[in-house]
Amino acid sequence: MTTAADHTPSRGCYQRGCPLPECAQENYRYMCRLRLSYHRGERRRTDATQTAHHIERLIEADWTQAQIARAAGIAHHIVGDIRRGQPIVATTTARSILAVPIGPPPADTRDVDATGTTRRLRALVAIGWPIAQLSTRLGIWPTALGNIARGELEHVRATTADTVALHYQHLIQHPGPSNRARILARNKGWRDPQWWEDYGRIDDPDFDPEAADEFGFRERAKLRREEIIHLAWHGDTPDQIHARLDDEVSISTVRQIVQEWRSGQKHDRKQVAA
Repeated sequence: MTTAADHTPSRGCYQRGCPLPECAQENYRYMCRLRLSYHRGERRRTDATQTAHHIERLIEADWTQAQIARAAGIAHHIVGDIRRGQPIVATTTARSILAVPIGPPPADTRDVDATGTTRRLRALVAIGWPIAQLSTRLGIWPTALGNIARGELEHVRATTADTVALHYQHLIQHPGPSNRARILARNKGWRDPQWWEDYGRIDDPDFDPEAADEFGFRERAKLRREEIIHLAWHGDTPDQIHARLDDEVSISTVRQIVQEWRSGQKHDRKQVAA
């Protein structure tokens, strides 16, 4: 049975069939305000042309849609809907947007590239910090952190980026408790803090981790090959070399490299595969 303690009374709840008198009362109050507005000649909705023009002027002044929405106290998608040609808007929405002054956005609402924030959140997940726990520690909604971690946002608020960066320096020294988070990060290919410590450039959007991994693989393969040849030159057998490398490479690979070194002919794997 539904009780008043189960939810906050609202007109929307009444419209969905809630039988509680508290919700019926909220609907009654709304209708009274609506009738009063009509009696006074006040319109609940208005043409969006002026509002859309104001939004474009803000965009030209280097505001983002997210900044406009935050300054106006409305949902982000509303600004996008108006820019895409929504013909009418709620009068209260229009007033809120028109109240945002034309000019550069305030410093505390400045947006920055999300690359570094996304990578830091992913790195923390990779060492066992799930988004839900990060949300509690950072004081940021889990939905927002999840959107950032999944790479769904190109920009984030500067204060959000600063908060994540500050906590990141502390949390990377204390691995999180969630193996599920580690598995999730591994399955998605998210790099851990040590990987970023080795490569750097965590804030560089032009840095491609995939390309770095490929380059690193080739470099490691080159070093392993040189070490195998060095050990073979000193008289170690392929089995001895394989044991000394702690199974970092397969015994078949070790034997192939040793054979190539002894014969002086490098095996063309691409040609054989073809």
